[in-house]
Amino acid sequence: MRPLVLIPARGGSKGVPGKNIKLLNGKPLIQYTIDAARAIFNDHVICVSTDDQKIKSTVESFGLEVPFLRPKVLATDTATSESVIKHALTFYAERGYHADTLILLQPTSPFRTAQHIKDALTHYNDNLDMLVSVKETKSNPYYVLREENEQGYLVKSKVSNATRRQDVPKVWELNGAIYIINTRSIEANSLAQLVKVKKFEMDELSSHDIDTVMDWKVAEEIFKMDE
Repeated sequence: MRPLVLIPARGGSKGVPGKNIKLLNGKPLIQYTIDAARAIFNDHVICVSTDDQKIKSTVESFGLEVPFLRPKVLATDTATSESVIKHALTFYAERGYHADTLILLQPTSPFRTAQHIKDALTHYNDNLDMLVSVKETKSNPYYVLREENEQGYLVKSKVSNATRRQDVPKVWELNGAIYIINTRSIEANSLAQLVKVKKFEMDELSSHDIDTVMDWKVAEEIFKMDE
């Protein structure tokens, strides 16, 4: 495996301003992901992709070089994960490092550990397009989710005659913590077109993702549980 570990960290955040370097239990949020990556991979294959000088300086204070600042076109709300991925792959390829496996680790998952990443890697092989981390969703479309029909009435999102949650199929929710992507696949197709995708299951606590102030407060309480 020739890995590239990509940690995308845009400066702008509407939900929690400056969250990537905001202190959570005494550490900048992004440091949890960097520490997990460094427990497995060498620094030269870990890439923090950011548009923000403060994030760059914070990461480099940990001794990890940030190889570039993203171009402005990749620093907007509309910039896609796919464009950020392809920019990083191209940057390294132009310098002679051709990764065959892209490990995307979002910095908003502080409870995803090095062990989770190691375990996910054991489930990945190069016959797959992608392996993604998931949790079992509580919002099961066979049971609790509803949509409005043309008459404005609520109907089940997916039809099932089951009367108990235990009797409906399990449904998996992407938790955003780990994506292991075959670079051949993403060079040939968009992320949305990838077909050979398998799951790596994580528990709800480890899956906690920080997007809002409420998410941040929950994360603080999770840390208090271990004190």
